Amino acid sequence: MTDMEAFIAGMPKAELHVHVEGTLEPELKFKLATRNKLDLPYNSTEEMRQAYDFDDLPSFLKMYYEGMSVLLTEQDFFDLTYAYLEKAHSQNVLYAEMFFDPQAHTVRGVSFDTVIGGIRRAQGEAQQTFGIKTQLIMCFLRDMTAESAMEALEQSLPYKDWIIGVGLDSDEAGNPPKKFKEVFAKARSHGYRLTMHCDVDQEGSVSNIWQTLNDINVDRIDHGVNSLEDEALCTEIINRNLTLTVCPISNGYVTASKKTAEIKTMLDKGMRVTINSDDPAYFPGYMTENLIATQTDANLSRDEVLQLVRNAFEGSWQSIISIEQMIKRLNSYAARIGKE
Repeated sequence: MTDMEAFIAGMPKAELHVHVEGTLEPELKFKLATRNKLDLPYNSTEEMRQAYDFDDLPSFLKMYYEGMSVLLTEQDFFDLTYAYLEKAHSQNVLYAEMFFDPQAHTVRGVSFDTVIGGIRRAQGEAQQTFGIKTQLIMCFLRDMTAESAMEALEQSLPYKDWIIGVGLDSDEAGNPPKKFKEVFAKARSHGYRLTMHCDVDQEGSVSNIWQTLNDINVDRIDHGVNSLEDEALCTEIINRNLTLTVCPISNGYVTASKKTAEIKTMLDKGMRVTINSDDPAYFPGYMTENLIATQTDANLSRDEVLQLVRNAFEGSWQSIISIEQMIKRLNSYAARIGKE
């Protein structure tokens, strides 16, 4: 491990874009399948990993939703979430905002209560055991109807003290942000923060990013790399001080590159770009690996890496006091570890 890699590994970190269902590692998938008496179409974890051969967003999503079939009980969701938080803690993640996809489970007959109950219990136990702080963002599946999203929103309201915001994910093709304008307006009226996926190199990406600003008035943009194609859009994002949650290793699987040069450009422009792991069980690499890949590919300086991590703390949906405390820990770490 190089000095820079060791520096990155030891850094206090925040993660703002991780799908908890996307952290389901093959080993745990087999364990849950056995517990729930389910058969998987693979004979080993190695065979399962070899099947993770994605070249675009739809091919990934097919495997992603198939993997969820083993998640049936509250204990399953607890085990899933706790395993991710244990891994995140091992990589010095102090704080994480986790996406979850309730519609993907309720359509299979798993209740909303079962899903969020297991996740919430794991959040509490992980904070007590590891000290890691977390919040939940409920995502709507954009390739389902707006009516289904509204139903999911209604189901969430008894638990809204456990959920910081709502997002929009899944297949973007033919499912622009404005399709969910009424749902997001209602979510805002209930006090939820708003974010939306604007996936990389999708048809109409720039138009969709503009919609998140003008039709939805989001507080954050997930992915959003294609904003660089429109200088006025970049300026607007900067003026609104919006955070972008970019996921380099997953980019490298579903697009032609990890978009690390674009991340460098965003930094140079003063955009609040952050690095995240997305679905690390499927796109192998958690926070440390994503930061190392970005630094290596884009030849980022130590200060630029620190800025990426500082952006994540500053862009998080936690209290100002918590943000300041975590940035203080980051700054103390940087001062303590000698410069390269």
